[in-house]
Amino acid sequence: MFNGKIDFKPSFLNDRSRPLMGVDIGSSAIKLVELSKSGNTYQLEHYAIEPLPREAIVDGAINDLDAVSASLARVWNRLGTHTRNVCMALPASAVITRRILLPAGLDEEVMELQIEAEASQYIPFAMDEVNLDFQVLGPAPGNADEIVVFLAASRKANVEDRVAAAQSAGLKATIIDVESFAEQVAFNLISASPGSEGSLTALVDMGAHATNVSVFKDGESVYSRDQQIGGELLSRQIQTLFELSPEEAEIAKRKGGLPENYITEVLEPFRENVAMEVMRALQFFYSSSPYNDIGQLILAGGSASVEGLAAAIGKQTGIATELANPFARMSLSKRINQRQLQVDAPSLLVACGLALRRFDPS
Repeated sequence: MFNGKIDFKPSFLNDRSRPLMGVDIGSSAIKLVELSKSGNTYQLEHYAIEPLPREAIVDGAINDLDAVSASLARVWNRLGTHTRNVCMALPASAVITRRILLPAGLDEEVMELQIEAEASQYIPFAMDEVNLDFQVLGPAPGNADEIVVFLAASRKANVEDRVAAAQSAGLKATIIDVESFAEQVAFNLISASPGSEGSLTALVDMGAHATNVSVFKDGESVYSRDQQIGGELLSRQIQTLFELSPEEAEIAKRKGGLPENYITEVLEPFRENVAMEVMRALQFFYSSSPYNDIGQLILAGGSASVEGLAAAIGKQTGIATELANPFARMSLSKRINQRQLQVDAPSLLVACGLALRRFDPS
């Protein structure tokens, strides 16, 4: 099973010193998480969220480096930590992944040469423009003479932009991971439960512009689909109906105080629309797989905490639905506002998964 340990490390990213924080640069906000560990128990030490200017991130890429760096510096200053090493991530759309077969017993140097040769078949860029990493998954099923290798590649520019944003904010990017892998690591903290082997769990990650619906079996993704709906749609509807600025609409969406007709004219139709899109994605899964029963649905992402959304999705899909909280089994430092964390936790899944890389011995 792939365990999510992919690390894009060009030569200037070879500092594995500890501690480090997880930094999730999303399309509308930056999230920072710092964890500690005592024995087998994790503790949430710090977290903070800082909104990003509109269009600072476009399609997962940094469009305004100065704006992203300034926001990152602000959120780090608010965090109240001395830690400057960070683990960051690339969006899955910026990463090419493949599973390949290689002869067993190759020494490391020969294996790396063969992996690079194999990778060149799938990557539409010159290899000197690409950062490449791989992980040996184990023997090939039914063939002891071969091994399965998981490889991941991304253009160097994608990595370098994030490194530059961290450096400009006074931080040091020591690991560059992949958002979907980090999310899966944190998701496994939530979904793992005794006696659940073989059961299916859905993760619905709702961002500003899109919603990803994934299905996991025994901790491994067996399906993933993006639906083009996100929290930005609700913000635009609020902005239009109540004649607010984009900033005012975003604040009103989160803090309330809108006129009474907001619920019937905006919120309820939005929730129903999202629930239908999630159901549509699950219907594609059912029709293209031998499975027809999902035991649990977990709702995550920056827009997951929209009032009544989890209930609407649960009603539409017929699946028990809950908001993601990767910190539910962790202890909390005294500086954490527990009530606010309940609101923010669903949006911190990726940042939490990145922060967990601090404890990865590899």
